[in-house]
Amino acid sequence: MATAQFNPGELLEISGYFWKTCALHAAVKLDVFTVIGDSHLSGEEISQKLNGAHKGVERLLNALTAMDLLVKTDGIYANSPAGKSFLAKDSEKYIGHIIMHHHHLMESWSHLDQAVMTGRPVRTRSSFSDDEWRESFLMGMFNLAMGLAPKLVPLIDLSSCRHLLDMGGGPGTYAIHFCLNNPNLKATVYDLPTTRPFAEKTIKQFKLEDRIQFVDGNYLTDAIEGRFDAIWLSHILHGEGSDACRMMIQKAVGALAPGGMIIIHDFILNNPMDGPLFPALFSLNMLLGTESGQSYSEDQIIDMLADAGVKDSRRIAVQSPNDSGIIVGRA
Repeated sequence: MATAQFNPGELLEISGYFWKTCALHAAVKLDVFTVIGDSHLSGEEISQKLNGAHKGVERLLNALTAMDLLVKTDGIYANSPAGKSFLAKDSEKYIGHIIMHHHHLMESWSHLDQAVMTGRPVRTRSSFSDDEWRESFLMGMFNLAMGLAPKLVPLIDLSSCRHLLDMGGGPGTYAIHFCLNNPNLKATVYDLPTTRPFAEKTIKQFKLEDRIQFVDGNYLTDAIEGRFDAIWLSHILHGEGSDACRMMIQKAVGALAPGGMIIIHDFILNNPMDGPLFPALFSLNMLLGTESGQSYSEDQIIDMLADAGVKDSRRIAVQSPNDSGIIVGRA
């Protein structure tokens, strides 16, 4: 594959892109897009609604306009279609939670050189930190899964399955969509007790309380009770080292009924470990926040499954904006 040729301007654009990132994060944190809503407001009116300094607010509004997130006409600001659809809290397509999760990660990324040189994390894990971080993390996962689940779930045939375990399922988004796509399926979401309020709220939102239950547990330390026809592990392998991943997969396989299906969904690297770009960068993110977590290659995951006795593992071709992939096998 040909190596990309960069000029100084392109390198400086990469270097300074965090300016755009910070403008977006500030706008979401301050709730600018929700405040504007369907209205057309002056900079002074928006400043008053935000209880902020007009000097600072208007500069942010102008930067957001230059980024095509707002529309400015004769000094009056309105949301762009993207701002209204994805960045206003009253929209069903709101992705502000995952943006705030990214915001909480920024400080650690400024210390990437330290993590690289020491091989040690420089922040605590988002799922174990304070309430604000935990909410942004869990509901951010909901944001992402709500966009991906309707595309991924139909690719996996669970028509013969009666009970799915969503292992480390967070707010239960995938369990919800598997049940919506398979009317005879029930599901169990298995995750930390601190996750329960978010999961139960989401499950109730989809009126699936009679088919999806939440069970408290830590998949690293606790046993998995019961037998399941399928077990879904979405974005949990990357948080752990290879030994822990093998243990988790072994534990999952042990909870499968004979012939049951195990499904791994994660950011999967190519076998040389040098691409695609997002899984490669995400592996750095795991270095910043975990002792042993990383992105794994397709061969590494298939080897883990084989060691647990899983047969006929194969990759399912999926299209996702962040190069996530799915590997399935049978117990």
